[in-house]
Amino acid sequence: MIRSLRPGRLRAALPAAVAWLVSNLVTWAVARASVAGDGSRVAYWSTAARRRWDSEHYLSIARGGYEMFRCRDRYPDFPDVTCGNVAWFPGYPMTVRAVSAAGPSYELSALLVTEAALLGMFAVLWWLLGAVLTRATGLTLAVAAVFPGGIYFHALFPLSLATLALLVCVAGLGRGSWRTAAAGGFAAVACHPVGAVAVVVLLASALFAWPGDTRPRRCAKALASAAVAGCGMLWAKWLMWQATGHWDAYETIQRSSYGQGDLRQPFAEMARAYAVPFRDWYTPKAPGGRLPWLVEHSLAAHRPEFWLNTAFVVLVAATAAVLLLRHRRLSVVEWAALVATVAVFLVPFVAGAQMSWYRNHAQMFVGLVLVARMSPWAQVPLLAACAVQYALLGAMFFSGVLV
Repeated sequence: MIRSLRPGRLRAALPAAVAWLVSNLVTWAVARASVAGDGSRVAYWSTAARRRWDSEHYLSIARGGYEMFRCRDRYPDFPDVTCGNVAWFPGYPMTVRAVSAAGPSYELSALLVTEAALLGMFAVLWWLLGAVLTRATGLTLAVAAVFPGGIYFHALFPLSLATLALLVCVAGLGRGSWRTAAAGGFAAVACHPVGAVAVVVLLASALFAWPGDTRPRRCAKALASAAVAGCGMLWAKWLMWQATGHWDAYETIQRSSYGQGDLRQPFAEMARAYAVPFRDWYTPKAPGGRLPWLVEHSLAAHRPEFWLNTAFVVLVAATAAVLLLRHRRLSVVEWAALVATVAVFLVPFVAGAQMSWYRNHAQMFVGLVLVARMSPWAQVPLLAACAVQYALLGAMFFSGVLV
């Protein structure tokens, strides 16, 4: 243990810590630029600035567990639909509950879990990049610090924890450890519905991972790790059943309250997501009618976010194609990152996530493994585009326009 903390190893880990710090500083600067017209400040370092609608549900699960009820039983004027918090997965709130047992409030515990997981994301990404600072890996870490949708990595949401778990799953495949891959997959699925892409990656690993094993053994490892990862969903449903008495509690609330639960036509769903009028629904009010410049120019930032995310997927896929043409192979980690990136992009549009796809897409962070293989002519424009978009989406977040 002491050996692992040698100064040389700590120096090797320093770029990941610096990237985490830069990400926080950039986000703090965006929060300050989202100053209200009355001169008040967004307290970025507080928990209040990090909370949005779904944060309340995660905190309620951490405090008291799951509940589901008929809305009109408590709110007579509410539509006759199902209410409760069973639409949100337990991985993050249960981790928050565990941390809060040491004394911090649930809100502070949620913030600690979020930021610790983000630091872990940078650390695992750095390990996947070889932990050697070059122009390519340095630019990749810079993109990571302002990754599209990454504003939610700082929010009281499970995105950083779920993304860390997905990266651990990929790292496990890279190390040839099906147990590590399965554990990461389990945590990814337990944290967030998009984490189900870990199951897809693990099933596909029979085609590109476990190179030293026979075909039957590769298939066995892929199936076993995918099965363990899928148990993350069973754990979530078991907790919901224990609290509500319904195995289908998650499906019930999704169908009743959110009109989800069925497969969607992805292109039609993309069009609906793109057309969401956040500007009309959630335009913040400012004394004198004067919004901060950044907020005023960010009220429809989800639209350039869509194009940037699409470009990111295309760049990742194109990079993989070029590597295959040049070298006739991709590494295990590169294959896993490619499959995960494409799957994360598609899942919200297949499952229906009209109001949350922009934060779900943040889990494409795993695709940064392939960004490190891009030419600087692609990396630098990508970094510039991500930095601008990060500021715009961040202003939407801190001004209360995003949910």
